[in-house]
Amino acid sequence: MVLFLELIFFLAIGYYIYQFVQVLFRLGHHVVLPISEKELLGIRKHPDKLIYHPIFSRQKRGIIFYSCLLLFIVTMFFLLFFFREEDSINWLLNVMFLLPLTYSDDILNLFAIVDDGILSGNRFISWNKIKDVQFIPIDMNHRFYGFNKEVNNGYELKVKGRFRSTSCVVMSDEMKDKLTEIISEKANIQVNEAMKEV
Repeated sequence: MVLFLELIFFLAIGYYIYQFVQVLFRLGHHVVLPISEKELLGIRKHPDKLIYHPIFSRQKRGIIFYSCLLLFIVTMFFLLFFFREEDSINWLLNVMFLLPLTYSDDILNLFAIVDDGILSGNRFISWNKIKDVQFIPIDMNHRFYGFNKEVNNGYELKVKGRFRSTSCVVMSDEMKDKLTEIISEKANIQVNEAMKEV
């Protein structure tokens, strides 16, 4: 049973490493959006924080931090695996080491559309894995309302993949139209606008 749980943890760590390598491989290559400063100002991962250019030099701090986090977790996993005791509960420690990874999506302050998918934080979603895309107007009932006056008139873009979803804040109608056009063309799906809650 313990070996089975350790195999699951190993696969989970492998998944996060694979996602990170995919982001690194696509970073700075064939970026469709954002290219200009105006486009960069039109998208945010969090309402209060501007995103950085999707290139290595601008994402360096997040890449180093996330790499160190992954290295620490992999090292601890192997130390616990090789120096375990028979009556030990190492699987519980492994769960505790995986928790930071589940909340690490925004370590890289990144949202970009590339030729073969979307880069968002520390993950890559290819066009064929996108199941649903919708814009949610930011109104008084929205969780991002009140962070910034510019955000109050914007939208939250939600992209749902097979297993996970991602989102970003779109600051203007012009950027919304541009994103709708690119995503509809590349992913061959209908981009929806959620109704405002009453």
